[in-house]
Amino acid sequence: MLWRHGQTAWNLEHRFQGTMDIALTEVGRAQARHAAGLLASLAPHAIVSSDLQRTVDTAAELAAVTGLPVSHDEGLRESYAGAWQGLTHEEIRARFGEQYAAWKRGEPVRRGGGELETEVADRAAPVVERAADKLPPGGVLVVVSHGGTIRTTIGRLIGLTPPSWEALGGLSNCCWSVLGESVRGWRLLEHNAGSLPEPVLGDDV
Repeated sequence: MLWRHGQTAWNLEHRFQGTMDIALTEVGRAQARHAAGLLASLAPHAIVSSDLQRTVDTAAELAAVTGLPVSHDEGLRESYAGAWQGLTHEEIRARFGEQYAAWKRGEPVRRGGGELETEVADRAAPVVERAADKLPPGGVLVVVSHGGTIRTTIGRLIGLTPPSWEALGGLSNCCWSVLGESVRGWRLLEHNAGSLPEPVLGDDV
């Protein structure tokens, strides 16, 4: 399960956060507490989190109700976006118009001189895989990270080509996506969810 952090002030201002260490708002903390109460009912076996404060504080809410320790890994940080960080999307379009448009078209772009999305997946997906490998059979892992990093990690794990990663819609604050392993590899079971997973009843199980 890949869980996005709670609301920050820069989320409200539509500012590109990247690797800047922005704190949760009070609403963000409340979101994390509420979501943690739901996720705890899944009896997770392990929690791994980005080391940026907004994810550290989100993960801490789940740790508080489960008693689990949290492992922090900088490989799960949000994409480094260089000169874009701290700017609103409108400001980015005004200053880096063609670069922004190319990114939205799914082209490989070093946003603001920062990381390629494939480089983010290169560092984040192995963190998830290593943590998942340590689980007992049927175990539940909660990965606390950032919207962009979660999208690229899902795209990498389920085998989508990088230009199609944008087809995975963004995650709302404190919502999550659920991956499961099958005989053919990882499957995306739920995306941008805010409720607990329901059993799949039907022919495509």
